[in-house]
Amino acid sequence: MDVSVVIVNYNVRYFIEQCILSVKSASKNFNVEIIVVDNNSTDDSCKIIKGNFPEVVLIQNKDNVGFAKANNIGVQKAQGRYLLILNPDTVVGEDVFEKIIPFANSHSDLGILGAKLIDGSGRFLPESKRGIPTPKISFGKLFGRSNRYTKKYYAAHILENEISEVEILVGAFMFLKRVVYLEVGGFDETYFMYGEDIDLSYKVLNKGYKNYYYPKTQVIHYKGESTIKNYENLNHFYKAMKIFYKKYFKRNYLYNIIMGVGMQCWFLLKYFRMKNEVAIIKPTLKVLYFGKNTQLLNSLGEKFELINDNILMDFEEVKQLINNKKVDTLIFDNSIISFKQIIEYFKELKNEDVSFKIHPHNTNFIIGSSSSNNKGQVEILEF
Repeated sequence: MDVSVVIVNYNVRYFIEQCILSVKSASKNFNVEIIVVDNNSTDDSCKIIKGNFPEVVLIQNKDNVGFAKANNIGVQKAQGRYLLILNPDTVVGEDVFEKIIPFANSHSDLGILGAKLIDGSGRFLPESKRGIPTPKISFGKLFGRSNRYTKKYYAAHILENEISEVEILVGAFMFLKRVVYLEVGGFDETYFMYGEDIDLSYKVLNKGYKNYYYPKTQVIHYKGESTIKNYENLNHFYKAMKIFYKKYFKRNYLYNIIMGVGMQCWFLLKYFRMKNEVAIIKPTLKVLYFGKNTQLLNSLGEKFELINDNILMDFEEVKQLINNKKVDTLIFDNSIISFKQIIEYFKELKNEDVSFKIHPHNTNFIIGSSSSNNKGQVEILEF
């Protein structure tokens, strides 16, 4: 077995279906198993996985045991030489394993490999590569004391498209040898959600391995499905940071008091900012649809002003069409356009002020997100 892909799911039925489809498309030349660990979802995620993907190993927890423990449960079932820890709200290109496996094989010192992540609007996610969040760097970044702290936090010395060693990688996409994962004890189950990826990256470094940022493969991470949007999630993040600092940066009684007060102030500041945030979702009026599904064409034509092109245009042609026709939404039909091509369109057209949506092949929905801070939008197709 080449790779075991472990995905923890919790109530993101449409996102995980698209994620699995993208992994399957990337697995054709490799021996890959997909393991989904469901944390007691209340939607029909498990029903869809059982019905549409019988080859997927589905583990159904009776409770929501958190991200760290659920991944460890999945890894216990894994048979692959490599593990890919993957968030359910991601989309990988068809070439992902063709790119990362040779790189991993050629680096005997490999700890964890991370990819270049972009959000649902095509914009680069700076957390794709990070430095160790020491108390000084983290507080400087969180409270905006100086831009130099933000640069250190997001490893700004590494260029967006530069392959490089890096200290910390994000749990949305972590590729590593299974033996390395087991050697360091996997994710620390003290963390429920957030912080466990920082902890794992740090443990791997401390064992003498090297973590790598590898931007030659790009991954959509909608992020809005798992980011901090409510008090409960914010509280999980706050507790995770307390665990991390207590575990690795405990100094003395006075220092710990100052740390605790500082983190409490940050928590309150973020909470009150969050209460005043308003989710902004752009309306869909004029759609450019890349595909040839007649039923979908008719459905879209009934709701929006529609432009259809089943021939892929180059990026400059698309930009001209967007500007000339005042297009606000692009819909890519995965039946004729690969996930890799779709990711490229997201990236190249990120500055065109349009929303991107995907119709995954053999599904009855369109999915997308115009912001990494808000929940994604799913439209069920009636045909």
